[in-house]
Amino acid sequence: MGIAIVDYGMGNLHSVGKAVERLGFEGIVTGDERVILEADGVILPGVGAFGDAMEHLRETGLDALVRKAAASGKPLLGICLGMQLLFDESEEHGRNTGLGILPGRVVRFQGGNYKVPHMGWNRLEFKQPDSPLLAGLTEGHVYFVHSYHVLPERGDDLLAVTDYGHPVTAIVGRDNVYGMQFHPEKSSELGMALLGNFLSLAEGRKERS
Repeated sequence: MGIAIVDYGMGNLHSVGKAVERLGFEGIVTGDERVILEADGVILPGVGAFGDAMEHLRETGLDALVRKAAASGKPLLGICLGMQLLFDESEEHGRNTGLGILPGRVVRFQGGNYKVPHMGWNRLEFKQPDSPLLAGLTEGHVYFVHSYHVLPERGDDLLAVTDYGHPVTAIVGRDNVYGMQFHPEKSSELGMALLGNFLSLAEGRKERS
């Protein structure tokens, strides 16, 4: 069925779709329930404000649909804001409730000798190199643009960090649910390899079903 790229009115939908296609998979930009639930994998992209994004998801019923897709066992990937939305809440522009698929919260960068937003290339440090998302890869640089970062409640959900004045969550994962704070489609070879590993997980699940 391909990879469903959730269209809720916010996100780098078409750049993600083109990256998926460059890797040899069908990327379907959609808000359709049947397509999302029948897809081999689901990508939740996003740029902008957390609260606005959740409002759009709730208004369209896509919040429940993304949770249902995650519960089904199919691979789900949140990118940038999409990763943050997977968690319980964010402090961006007041307290906003997230999808609650992974436990943790989103906070703003505080103080330090660094610029906010965090924008540019930073090196990943793998915390769980045996994760299937990191299989066959070596640490390298990827492209970030964000003012808020995730504090996962569970340490074993943390797959990779980057250093930006302090360790910052870069990749998370639990079971079939993954998130990348950076933009893999803009992150050269390593970013595309990470996206490729996710797509391979979706393909593997399809072959087993």
